[in-house]
Amino acid sequence: MTEQQPSTGADTEAVLAATERLAVPPGSLEGVVVLDLSRVLAGPYAASMLADLGATVIKIENPNDPDVSRGFPPYLRDGDEEFSGYYGQYNRGKFGLALDLASDAGKEVLRDLVASADILVENFRPGTMAKLGLPYEALAAINPKLVYTAISGYGQTGSRSRRPAFDNTAQAAGGLWSMNGYADQPPVRVGVTIGDLSATMFGVIGTLAALRHAERTGVGQLVDVAQVDSIIAMTETAVVDYTVDGTVASPSGNEHAWVRPYELFPCADGQVFFGAYTDKLWKASCELFGTPEAIADPEIDTMRKRFDEEVYARRVKPLVVSWFADRTRAELEELAGDVVPLTAVKTIGEVVDDPGTAERDMVVETDYGSFGTLRSFGQPIKLSATPATTDRPANHMGEHADDVLTALAGYDADRIAALRSGGVI
Repeated sequence: MTEQQPSTGADTEAVLAATERLAVPPGSLEGVVVLDLSRVLAGPYAASMLADLGATVIKIENPNDPDVSRGFPPYLRDGDEEFSGYYGQYNRGKFGLALDLASDAGKEVLRDLVASADILVENFRPGTMAKLGLPYEALAAINPKLVYTAISGYGQTGSRSRRPAFDNTAQAAGGLWSMNGYADQPPVRVGVTIGDLSATMFGVIGTLAALRHAERTGVGQLVDVAQVDSIIAMTETAVVDYTVDGTVASPSGNEHAWVRPYELFPCADGQVFFGAYTDKLWKASCELFGTPEAIADPEIDTMRKRFDEEVYARRVKPLVVSWFADRTRAELEELAGDVVPLTAVKTIGEVVDDPGTAERDMVVETDYGSFGTLRSFGQPIKLSATPATTDRPANHMGEHADDVLTALAGYDADRIAALRSGGVI
């Protein structure tokens, strides 16, 4: 924990005791204090990743309008009480503070917390914090080292910055929606909230880059991440395809635009992905599946020839389909082994129960006391010296107010009690 001298005459022992209660397991970001004002997904997930990696993250919610995702399914239940598994997955490892930022006293509390923070994360519509009198510039004046990460639909600048946005907004405005689905059919959204999730990843990267700069120079900065920008950056070659030769990306179903074979194929009990498109992998596949004569076939003996759409449809794809038709997913994976890229298309239930998932700690358990145990996805970043911690529960709203305000703002018990009685916390 960053050393903080009490600013309001609070008892030093009380501050140290509260700091001890807020201690998190050692990690790469040990001592980094994060104020998380965000809601729902992109911001909360970004802050949760920082918590997994060792930061002390304070989840700040409006007591009159808490994070709406607390009401999202699925639910852990304790009698008539519910706790959102969705909220738990994206807010694990955080400490809770309910704070009314519409009040002058609430604003003062946030300013005092900013003084000892390293990072602030918010995903309000641009201009919201300025309306509250808490824009980046004002908070940076209090703490010049502050890294202020703002995740929004269209970004903090530009003519569209104030527009409301959701994940589907980003998929539509960023071009991804138009590229997904099957040819000659209406486009299909990506089945997960990739607009939020991509903004999460870029938000974390930008935050850590700015934190490194602040540690080196003593100067923080605004990290501006837009969902639409993030989606554009996820469209692979679509931008250069258009700028170089005018090609507009369109839906291609389960096929790649030009790499072949590289798609979904049916088998006896489902589907598999098969991607042996290079000459080396094609040769290995022909031998593995019992058609070595296809290796020297002059019509399909090179990668370039197999990429031809007509040749692929007439010669290559039927051959591959014949390889898989009478074999199960498990048989095909066993046969392919470490030789050629072939993977069963699995349901999420099969993924959760897969021994390989457990080997990588990608489904983790968190104890929620009387609510039971939540199993959620793990941390994909594997660090050899400072591994992530993923078993700390998400906070109940306002759960850690006393410890947070004592440890990070130096408030004494009387001041905290006054804030509570006034409805500020």
